[in-house]
Amino acid sequence: MQEMIKISSKAHPNIELKAIPGHFVTPSSHINYFLDMTTLKTRLSEASLTARELGRQILASMIVDTIVCIDGCEIIGAFLAEELTRAGIYSRNAHQTIYIITPEYSTGQMLFRDNYLPMIKDKNVLVLLASATTGKTVTKTIQTLTYYGATISGISAVFSAANSVMGIPVNALFTTADIPDYKTYKPDGCALCKEQKPIDAFANAFGYSKIS
Repeated sequence: MQEMIKISSKAHPNIELKAIPGHFVTPSSHINYFLDMTTLKTRLSEASLTARELGRQILASMIVDTIVCIDGCEIIGAFLAEELTRAGIYSRNAHQTIYIITPEYSTGQMLFRDNYLPMIKDKNVLVLLASATTGKTVTKTIQTLTYYGATISGISAVFSAANSVMGIPVNALFTTADIPDYKTYKPDGCALCKEQKPIDAFANAFGYSKIS
């Protein structure tokens, strides 16, 4: 792995994306940058600021009853719900407030227990995630939520390599325009593997583990 690069958001200079060049293996792809969002997701000031800027991208006409948080974005999600409420985003929930929930995973399948269904069925759901690279996670999330009877209001991400997923626009603070040489490859078609570049680490939404 090479030295970490810090990239400031065009939306706000204090929102920084940490990008580490290398050869990383994720559950669904190989990538040439690991995007470290640990402090954005866990540090109070950064999570609040990130939520504020994500909230600015959401149309005032959007209805949001529930925010479903992926990739450990619950803290950002709570702040985002506060921002949307302050901005006058309408919620149809009986208490005029927004739910913030996260899915469970069992044997690779995304699911929601029965006690969470009232927050999803017939609700307008905003999907919030740290990173949308191949779009597989977003697609799985949308399919799962649709199965449970939700209507997808929108998709918000800290970083996205896609402009839209399943026809739904992705609002993101960082895109591939901020990292022009960012690449994602299918495992069986990885250019880094073909160049015989060794794998630096295994990575997922929780972080990365170096290969010694």
